[in-house]
This record gives sequence, structure tokens and C-alpha cells, in this order.
Amino acid sequence: MSIELLIGINSVEAALEHDAGNVLELLFDGGTDNARVKELVEIARKHGIRPQPLPKTAIERMADGERHQGIVARYRAPPPKTEDDLDALITAAGNNALFLILDGVTDPHNLGACLRSAEAAGVTAVIAPKDRAASLTATVRRASAGAADRVPLISVTNLARALKVLKDHGVWLTGLAGEGTQTLYDVDLRGPVGIVMGGEGDGMRRLTRESCDFVALIPMVGKVESLNVSVACGIALFEALRQRTAKKK
Repeated sequence: MSIELLIGINSVEAALEHDAGNVLELLFDGGTDNARVKELVEIARKHGIRPQPLPKTAIERMADGERHQGIVARYRAPPPKTEDDLDALITAAGNNALFLILDGVTDPHNLGACLRSAEAAGVTAVIAPKDRAASLTATVRRASAGAADRVPLISVTNLARALKVLKDHGVWLTGLAGEGTQTLYDVDLRGPVGIVMGGEGDGMRRLTRESCDFVALIPMVGKVESLNVSVACGIALFEALRQRTAKKK
């Protein structure tokens, strides 16, 4: 396990709610009048964590430019899940399995935003390559607004192999690309499915695209050629959620 610094209210709150045993220390601006910070201080005390008030300048130095909102925490982060955990996750989710696959998203703010949308849409897990991609950092945690502690992020050494595991378990994969042969809204996203997004620059790599059962596009009527990956991710996930929760006529 590694020791991380959680920065800001959402990151600290999520850790206290879901993994308080690994919150080693809570540090806060002793002069704050922020009600949510004061509430987190009391929650920490209930978990046996002794909060330490510090001058605001000390919190700012620790946050190193990140928006801290007057609170940080030292956190013993559990080891990330790996492709060895995929079988159990797929089996547990059954017909409700919904995976988000990010092929080379490198911007931590984009990764955090994708995790936030994934958690809101009920995603089983997010899968991303270990190399040449953003990893779970303090910036990602803060951008995810706590979602990083509620939806598993699986770091895999071989994305194509991980996609094969999904397909062998009956998970249908839909990739998003501007040259898709059908629109996102024409794809059946019910049942066990995975939505595959490419990275910010080149999109999906060849092997990733070839692993997809369908390649779809998000229809657009404006002049922009593409959407930010986190925006496209949100559109795709909530279309899946809409289909999966719609009442049958």
C-alpha cells in the first residue's frame, strides 16, 4: 500500500465514508468556518482519528496548488485491482455488468471526470491500461468528487487481453469513434456490456478497435469535430443507463 495525500472535501469525505480504517491523519485549517470541514472533523473523531488543526498556510503548502477547501488527509491507499479481479466482478454483476474501458486517457482531470460519471451511471468497474495512461492520483481523486473510492479502477498490463476476458464472459463491447458505422442511440446497451473510449489524442488503438463488437458515433450537428473524452463518456454511459432502466412497453 502507498501513502497518498487526499486533498479537498470530496476526497476526504469519500475515504472516511468507505475506508476510514486507512485514513491515517486528518489535517484541517484551524481557522475555517466551512461547515462541511467541521462536519468531517467530527466524523473523523468518531472513527478514532484525531484531527490536527493547522494554519491555512500550512494546508496550502501541503496541497501544492490544488484546491484544498481547508482540509487534507494522509491515506493508506489499497493496492489497485488488476485483471485477476475481472472474473469475480463480471460474475457478481451478472446481466447487469456495465464496464467502462478507457484506452489511454492521460489527463488526470479527464480520468477523474470519467470516474465520476461511471459511478453515477452504476458502472461495475473502469478498466484502463497501466502504461501510457493516467493513474489514480490525488488529482484524479479530487476530480472524481469521491467516485474514485466507490467504483473500482482496474489497471491492466494488456488491454486487448482484458477485453478478451470480458468477451469470453459474454460482455458485448461498443467502441466510440467519429467514423462509427451507426449512432450510439442505435446500439443495444442492455445486458452485460462494455463501453470503450479512446484517449484524448489518437482515440482507440487498432487492437482495441478490433476487439469491439460495434463501433458507434455520437451524432453532432455543430462544426466541432469531436468531444472531450469525459463529455463523450458521460453521454455514452447515461444512454446505457437510460436503456437499462427504461420500462418495457
